[in-house]
Amino acid sequence: MTDNDNLFDNIQRLFTDIPNNFNILEYQVDINVQIEYFEYSKKHKGKVDKQKLFDNKNILFDKTVPIEEKKKMLVQLSSIEDVEIFRTIEKYLKNPDKELENWAILALQESRILLESSLLDENKVFISTGLGGKGTKLRYFLVLTTKNEETLNKFQKEQVVKELNFILKNNNVDIENLSFTDYNYFTITCLVQISDSLQKIFRLAIEEINQFGDFLSPNFLVTNIKILSNDEILDYLK
Repeated sequence: MTDNDNLFDNIQRLFTDIPNNFNILEYQVDINVQIEYFEYSKKHKGKVDKQKLFDNKNILFDKTVPIEEKKKMLVQLSSIEDVEIFRTIEKYLKNPDKELENWAILALQESRILLESSLLDENKVFISTGLGGKGTKLRYFLVLTTKNEETLNKFQKEQVVKELNFILKNNNVDIENLSFTDYNYFTITCLVQISDSLQKIFRLAIEEINQFGDFLSPNFLVTNIKILSNDEILDYLK
């Protein structure tokens, strides 16, 4: 077993231990933006004048107000447990300042978690990754390669599509995109149940596909941070 295998197992145990009361960020938000948002949030949430924030909430829609002021307003509003505040952020997200779209997405998610925790009288767990997710599933981007470093031929592509559709469907995995390239790899974007082992599912899929010619490498690249570009993939493969 490799270090990567151990890392995957540890992550899987972490997900298994998460209680049922969790929310997954469904949007795809750059992980660096998320880090910036939560660090900024720690600095500016402190002691806020809730009434003043509530009274001034509509400055979000004023195009003359500086972006920095709106940034602070969004993170502070998201700390107020109020349905009208939630609706205000939601309305802003429909037509946000371009620079603050992802900021508003995160603020809205925080506001939603706060309201749900209060209404259900339980703490909600917020799970966010660069690629987001849907319902109780996380989104992953995978790169699978050939053993001989050659592009897949027509027959091999047909087997890949057929076997992946069958195996992944049986394992409750939703394929959002399967893309073949002119290189020795193809990519998959999919949604996997948070408690399921992506590693085991795809190793099984590769084993099944390889019964028809043994042309796929057993190793694959997987991330839930971002969709990798062709140059990034080739760099990783080197």
